[in-house]
Amino acid sequence: MKRRSFLSHLALSPVAWSLLRLRTEGTGTDALLSGPLVGYSEMTETMIWLQTRRPARTQIRYWVQGKPETTRLSEEHHTTHAGDGIAKFTLSGLTFGTRYEYEVYVDGARIERPYPMTFQTQPMWKWRTEPPPFRVAFGSCHYVNDPPFDRPGRPYGDSPKVFSAILAQKPDVMLWLGDNCYYREADYQTEAGMRYRYAHTRAQAELQPLWAAVHHYAIWDDHDYGPNDSDRTFRRRDTALRIFRDYWCNPTHGTPETPGCFFRFDWADVEFFMLDGRYHRMPNHLPDDAPDKTMLGPEQLRWLLESLRSSEATFKVVVSGGQVLNPVSPWECFGRFKVEQSRIFDFIRSEKIPGVVFISGDRHLAELNRRLEPNLYPLYDFTSSSLTAGVATLSKAEQDNPCRVPGTLVEKHNFGILEFSGPRANRLLTMRCFDENGNEQWKREIPISELRFPRPSDGSGR
Repeated sequence: MKRRSFLSHLALSPVAWSLLRLRTEGTGTDALLSGPLVGYSEMTETMIWLQTRRPARTQIRYWVQGKPETTRLSEEHHTTHAGDGIAKFTLSGLTFGTRYEYEVYVDGARIERPYPMTFQTQPMWKWRTEPPPFRVAFGSCHYVNDPPFDRPGRPYGDSPKVFSAILAQKPDVMLWLGDNCYYREADYQTEAGMRYRYAHTRAQAELQPLWAAVHHYAIWDDHDYGPNDSDRTFRRRDTALRIFRDYWCNPTHGTPETPGCFFRFDWADVEFFMLDGRYHRMPNHLPDDAPDKTMLGPEQLRWLLESLRSSEATFKVVVSGGQVLNPVSPWECFGRFKVEQSRIFDFIRSEKIPGVVFISGDRHLAELNRRLEPNLYPLYDFTSSSLTAGVATLSKAEQDNPCRVPGTLVEKHNFGILEFSGPRANRLLTMRCFDENGNEQWKREIPISELRFPRPSDGSGR
């Protein structure tokens, strides 16, 4: 007779069994459940995240790449079951414009990894040189199959090979535009269930090399916030925000007065405005042109407009979970919030804010939308989705989208790349869309000169 383990006698719920499985799977000698993950980067500081299988002492050892004599040790962090096994290391006093190598220690033992673990600090270029070139990857909709929780039939999550293709592009930054994991029905009713889903997704083996060597920034959409199409009425929105903050290493979250996952950060001469389209969102099915219908909420909208106005960046990239410019989509796009959408366009126009572009996710396909508004330069919205979740096809309403740039529709797994290059006065944004195998699907170049307002005439006729 086969001997039963002690654990088989315990009366555990499916979520508890899954949490136990997460913490005991693997080689049994590796104390790391997932990570390390590299978070935000500033000129003299970065953050590294990791998660252990059991309570442990953790530490980071790091040094300037190729110079082991510069080795430094972080403070120790003690992970706990109550803290989800998470440790976050803030590494300060770094040298700007420098790449570092690092390694992880758990209970004094070095954790071996068969791939590079590196981070970088941003260069101090202003007043000294032209802005450096850099590359940003982005994507959305990452579904990891988990049979006890999944719907019957064909698995919704496909191969994770897209993450190797992203890493091969050698991005400096990776932006996660939402649906970065998918809560199931059993998850979003409890905090334990929500934490299990994050931990399960974060531990995917194919993600680990990408986590370890690229700086990651994230916002959420509906599936990593709550139920499908969820909004501010979700009863666990505060729980969702607390978990989001535990699992990501953004530089800030919301403002002291307004909770949410929105924030802004810059890289070289480009600034990114990361939006929260869920925490303050009113229900989609209210009339689209209702004057008070809001996706961002009045405080976040004010923050966005004032932030755009105060920004001195060459390009200002507004990052949204859902599409911003698509005028015919029946789905969860900004067009369902027409008054708020118009306020953004009107503000850019009235304040003559140059260099604004949008990127978005959610739609399980890729496309570039180009929208012409009166007395405003062309607005672009590069949508990239999905990374691994099921691929969509166009709805009937979207087949004749007048704003879609011809040749940019991609109906398979994909990710986006933004490349910034050239001197600041003639800075160039190159958009590229790749499929999951790393094959380029299309490329478009947008010089900063295309996103400027005409100079006012001096009346001389010259």
